[in-house]
Amino acid sequence: MQGSFAVSAAVLLLAGQAAAQSSNTPPPPAEVPALYEIGTAPSAQRIRADVQTLVDFGTRHTLSDTQSQTRGIGAARRWIFEEFQRISAACGDCLEVRYVSDVVTGPRIPNPTEVVSVIAIQRGASDPDRYVFMSGDIDSRVTDVMDFTSDAPGANDNASGVAGTLEAARILTQRRFPATIVYAALAGEENGLFGGAILAAEAKREGWRVQAFLNNDMIGNSAGINGVVDNTTARIFAEGTRATETPEEARQRRFTGGEVDSPARNLARYIDRLADQYVPNLDTMVVYRLDRFGRGGHHRPFNDLGWPGVRIMETNEHYDRQHQDLRTENGRHYGDTIEYVDFDYAAKLTALNAVALASMAWAPPPPANVVIEGAVSPDTTLKWTRPSAAQAPNLAGYRIYWRLTDAPQWTNSRWVGDVTEFTLRNVVIDNYFFGVAAVAKDGTESPVVFPGAAGSFGGY
Repeated sequence: MQGSFAVSAAVLLLAGQAAAQSSNTPPPPAEVPALYEIGTAPSAQRIRADVQTLVDFGTRHTLSDTQSQTRGIGAARRWIFEEFQRISAACGDCLEVRYVSDVVTGPRIPNPTEVVSVIAIQRGASDPDRYVFMSGDIDSRVTDVMDFTSDAPGANDNASGVAGTLEAARILTQRRFPATIVYAALAGEENGLFGGAILAAEAKREGWRVQAFLNNDMIGNSAGINGVVDNTTARIFAEGTRATETPEEARQRRFTGGEVDSPARNLARYIDRLADQYVPNLDTMVVYRLDRFGRGGHHRPFNDLGWPGVRIMETNEHYDRQHQDLRTENGRHYGDTIEYVDFDYAAKLTALNAVALASMAWAPPPPANVVIEGAVSPDTTLKWTRPSAAQAPNLAGYRIYWRLTDAPQWTNSRWVGDVTEFTLRNVVIDNYFFGVAAVAKDGTESPVVFPGAAGSFGGY
């Protein structure tokens, strides 16, 4: 107890010293009422209806029928396209709805096949070249990944993710944002992550500034094969060191840190904090790994290009209901059928995504060119660059964060105002990790940016 008191006193002392230097500008509000509204807006009934529609296509296998109006992936993607168009009509044609496709081959696609995804783009008002994404996967499968004729309802894997993406679009298109939001229904996941790779390649080709990619793959199962029934937690998978890190950046990181502060990890911490505040009865588990052990999802193609991407999903999986032929053996059900989807839970994870998308799209862009100084000094100084007033008209200023190096979440922070440099007096750089977030006038914040290449979310 005495040690805990000493640590608390030290933290208060450091905070007081920092406050003495901070801007006289009062900080923005500590909470955003609109995010509370968004955090309870998704409808379990609408998500159920969309999952049922997707299940009724029989199979959505990447290699399944594309010509039928009632069965196969072709019918499914046309319905998704039309649903996005209906959502757009309800918001005054605020969405640009289109297909994104390419012809691919691979170990699981032996013959040249057109993989077609559907995206809906809600353009930002002042920073339209900054993009945040939410995605779900269209395709489904049974035990044999090459079996494209058998029924593969894919109710949870991953009609739940597509239905959540549609529902988030219905909610967020009733509002306007500075940054651009992309709602994506991606194909080809089970056969090689092709839909995500095709979309990521287009984003790179078009020069999009990708701030975040939220991959939703299985968000509707609350009863695990481990016997745990839990509708109050979710997992966020986030990789560490960037795949695109150069040898020089790796050398720098060895001496300055950053292994646990990649933009993907700080994106996950950001979503975790939003869950605690704005989504009732939901706690998230940040998992320091690209995906489940040895596995992958549609965020990976974005990670491969160096962009922050995470996977959001249920905490307890049920493997009898994934990648299984429909059957009953010894009284045990196998197959991904709709009666095992928890739609209230899917609505809750949809709310988590919608809150995160709205918060990021409303907030100013994450600080760029963040650097830190303080070696052999009692003080720590952070510097960063500011976007133009036209790009971030709602920018109020910046907040500096720091934490002990073994702490999983940012624990200390200080509002410093609209400045591009700040020194924390008597806060020793060797003992903490540091970061900076941009704050809007309404109180929304960007994710925290760790200094240097290891933590950069990119430039303006």
